[in-house]
Amino acid sequence: MLNSGRLHLLSQLDTLGTVRAVADTLHLSASTVSQQLAVLETETRCRLIERTGRRVRLTPAGLLLARRAREILDRMADVEAELRALNDEPIGTVRLAVFQSAIYSLAVPAANRLATTHPHLRLELVEMEPHESGPALRSGEADVIVTTTDYSGLTWGTDLDVMSLGSDPVLLVLPNGHPLAARAAVDLAACKEETWACDRPQSYMADLTVRLCRESGFEPRVACRFSNYLMLLRHVETTGSIALLPALAVTADHAVVTRRLSPPVHRNVAVVVRRGAPQRAAVNAVITALRDHPEIEALSAPAPSREGRETGPRS
Repeated sequence: MLNSGRLHLLSQLDTLGTVRAVADTLHLSASTVSQQLAVLETETRCRLIERTGRRVRLTPAGLLLARRAREILDRMADVEAELRALNDEPIGTVRLAVFQSAIYSLAVPAANRLATTHPHLRLELVEMEPHESGPALRSGEADVIVTTTDYSGLTWGTDLDVMSLGSDPVLLVLPNGHPLAARAAVDLAACKEETWACDRPQSYMADLTVRLCRESGFEPRVACRFSNYLMLLRHVETTGSIALLPALAVTADHAVVTRRLSPPVHRNVAVVVRRGAPQRAAVNAVITALRDHPEIEALSAPAPSREGRETGPRS
């Protein structure tokens, strides 16, 4: 009889790579983790782990069981959730995929509230940009996603339920003292001679930057590409480059200046779930926590006017 706790340890070892990392993550001693994995080998009558010097790695049997373990544990969580749902108690694991700029402004506060209100619910946060989270939702890798509905790479079909969280303005980010900071709003045509800091190629913000610059009559001269917005903001601070970023991504602890675009540009932020998936109580609790967030200034922007530009593709 397989033990769910020991299966979880094996799955974590596959993900984290070392016994010490598993022990630290689960607040156990390394010896306890090793002992429990040894018991699992006895239960399965298979060699699951082999040593290579001071490290361990999974055998083919260990890899097979570790990959299956997640499916088994998720299924067990679903059954527990269904039983608890009879009493409307959210329980089990919900995987929430969120784009980078919404992690600490939206997802982490929601997770903290859920830890208090629903202690039997385990929320697993995964950073995914819009071009990644949509496919992950449809494949079942994610249960809930926070994304932008303006991303042209995802077809918003009838298989998805989309619930608005707000409208986030896209801002021009400038180093302190930049001449364009004297303007209340900036037409991108004034930036054709500037050096740009951008997100990684084919990402939502990189594609949006290129498209808006081309619509303004020039090709952006890109100096760097970082998937981490903190690194990107640091580049603007220290090198004099400029960038386009959503307001959610820009915090007050950076020595930069932000200006709205003229005409204004917004992205629509939403929480999305699969319509055909079982709406267990835990998923509904996560959706509620995300939608009932305290006021976030970046998401309280007015909807785009007809004169403004939206971030979605033109037909």
